[in-house]
Amino acid sequence: MKKFFTLVVLLATITVAQAQVKFGVKGGLNLTNMKFDNSVVDKSNQTGFFIGPTLNFTLPVVGLGIDASALYDQRSAKIEGSEDKLKQQSIQIPINLRYGFGLGNTASLYIFAGPQFGFNIGDKSANIVDNALEWRLKDSNLSANVGVGLMLLNHLQVSANYNIALGTTGETNVLSSTTSTVANLVTGKTKANAWQLSVAYFF
Repeated sequence: MKKFFTLVVLLATITVAQAQVKFGVKGGLNLTNMKFDNSVVDKSNQTGFFIGPTLNFTLPVVGLGIDASALYDQRSAKIEGSEDKLKQQSIQIPINLRYGFGLGNTASLYIFAGPQFGFNIGDKSANIVDNALEWRLKDSNLSANVGVGLMLLNHLQVSANYNIALGTTGETNVLSSTTSTVANLVTGKTKANAWQLSVAYFF
């Protein structure tokens, strides 16, 4: 068992040592859909954005790589019939395993998937719908990415993915039932899924 463990550590060390690392900057757009458990409160899709540093590890296995980023991320969804918006500001850390298909020296296609860890840094609560509801975000959240991308000239990367919330993003609690919109709403948990389009440049 000790020999096996030693071999695994040795192989992992060699793999990391031979990996090619590129540093870059990544940014893009969110198209967020906040889903409520209760349909009494309507919502609409809203755009947001994200930006931050990113790393690309090319592993010594043909086609395999890892992308990791630390992104400032902003998402929102407007409550229909109200001027209020549900807002989320966070630091998102996606870690995606990718597999690429070469199209020559100038371009390559790739698919990717992996977990994303989020930490809310903005306001974590707000009163909405004429102060009838309290909107409260969780301190952290876990999601997953699935997507496709294109790498051009080993520097420019364009990708599209769907970010799937794996747990509750936040919840609403009734503060007052005088508004007809929330008269029958006790609590509502929400999940914030998003389509994401991004561009990254590696130096």
